[in-house]
Amino acid sequence: MDYLISHPYLQAVLSHMLTVAGFILAVFLIARLISEKRQPGNTFAWLLGIVLIPYLGVPLYLLFGGRKLRRLMNRKSRLTPAVADDKVEAGSCAERHVARAVRNAGGSLPLGRNEMTLLTNGEDAYRALAQGIEEAKECIHITTFILGREDTGKRIVQLLAKRAREGIRVRLLLDSVGSMFIRSGFVAPIIEAGGEVQWFMRVLPLASRGSANLRSHRKIAVFDHRTAIVGGHNIAREYMGARPWAKRWTDFGAVIQGPAAAMLNDVFIADWCFASGQPIENVRAEVPATAFAGSGGTAELQVIVSGPDVNGDPLYEGLVAMIQSAARRIVIITPYFIPDEVLQRSLIVKARSGIDITLLVPARSNHPVTDFARKHYLRELREAGVIIKLHGPGMMHSKATIIDDTIALFGSANFDLRSLFVNFEIGVLVHSRKEVAAMSNWAQSLLNRAKDAKPAKRGRFHFAHSLVEDLSRLLAPLL
Repeated sequence: MDYLISHPYLQAVLSHMLTVAGFILAVFLIARLISEKRQPGNTFAWLLGIVLIPYLGVPLYLLFGGRKLRRLMNRKSRLTPAVADDKVEAGSCAERHVARAVRNAGGSLPLGRNEMTLLTNGEDAYRALAQGIEEAKECIHITTFILGREDTGKRIVQLLAKRAREGIRVRLLLDSVGSMFIRSGFVAPIIEAGGEVQWFMRVLPLASRGSANLRSHRKIAVFDHRTAIVGGHNIAREYMGARPWAKRWTDFGAVIQGPAAAMLNDVFIADWCFASGQPIENVRAEVPATAFAGSGGTAELQVIVSGPDVNGDPLYEGLVAMIQSAARRIVIITPYFIPDEVLQRSLIVKARSGIDITLLVPARSNHPVTDFARKHYLRELREAGVIIKLHGPGMMHSKATIIDDTIALFGSANFDLRSLFVNFEIGVLVHSRKEVAAMSNWAQSLLNRAKDAKPAKRGRFHFAHSLVEDLSRLLAPLL
């Protein structure tokens, strides 16, 4: 047998067969890639990898290349929030074109009579989360991308275990990549107390092709089905904590009470049942019929579920509709800025037509590659008249878009291709003037502390810098 394997002729035949098999697999993947609903830049980046370095590009695509996987979509879409229109009280803006664009792309109706309180720092976010856990009377549902192993994460685990021992239904859903360093022993106190913990789309073993790439980036906490916390805060020291911390990131979220919170609860239930395999009818049966009743507040909110489990791209299309509807002012706040061609061109055209556009990004984010990738886009926007502001020192993780002080969007999604087209994300579109004004005031407070971005000067290493920038931009769709 060893002689046969080492025979030069057989080795040549085996090598030829492997080459042919690899070529056929590459052709199949390219055909599948082209048939998928992707942005041109994303398709081109994967094509380069598969064609030029197939021994690396092919396995990477098999692991990370999935976006809207049909089998996953079919299985997950059966669990997506399915609140009938006649069970909710639609807001007065239901016929406005941005709301309609989101609705027709797969989003929910705008819901009226909510209460909304902004969370503009990590201490307030922690207090709201801890208070919600401590005061819950029936159930606690939490999903997060990152659960920290330090004081913040430990304290929340302890609080959840305490409430589970007291008979409260506790469910904690963690993303298996974002919380990859969390071992079962860390959350064991919750399980031992009678609570439940699940990991979303485990990477090892792979749940399905592309499961390593399709991550749940949603951050939602719901208490008793009617009070929710949603936004960008992960449950870790960088994002929130009981006491101020000099290295804490600037982030944003909100506490919502009312039918929009009940809708966010249904999003959690769908994700939970997908991860756990539990019958969704049994979990939804726990939700009282009054959960979707109005709270009497003034906030008119539209919950947007975005990701591989949604047939369309409601978050992206809503963002495009918002920008294109602007008549006076656009403010975009995001930690990472890697737009597609439509969003970039829309901002450029709006700026050239005289619309006041301000973009706030961190002076230096926690991902240097994305900082290089954004340089080209920021340069184009600056040349078109967009004001670029830099937050710092310190990392800014806030995500919000505000149009004309009349409509605003916030949630878990960054202004980049991964959030808009790959991740499982959650967004809230704010239609009511009072709540949009509060977001505008918060945004202005950040802008007042930010510095104006200045055009980069050519240095002695300009060529190398430009090469890294171009390479980062080429890889941007894969980040």
